[in-house]
Amino acid sequence: MFLGNVFGPDLVVVIVVVAVLVFGGSAIPKLARNLGQAKNEFEKGLKSAKTDAPAQTTDATEPKAPEAGQ
Repeated sequence: MFLGNVFGPDLVVVIVVVAVLVFGGSAIPKLARNLGQAKNEFEKGLKSAKTDAPAQTTDATEPKAPEAGQ
């Protein structure tokens, strides 16, 4: 609950004003576009990592050693 109080609407306004002062008004859309593209690439990487992961082996597919009692 503490973070909800810290990140209020007044802090968002201050962050936006500082970003405009630091980067300039014309650079903000470029930064936002690049962040969106980076997010999309990250999500594509996560999806490809999930599909490329090898299937877990089960006991039925692993060769079993002969038992000592036979």
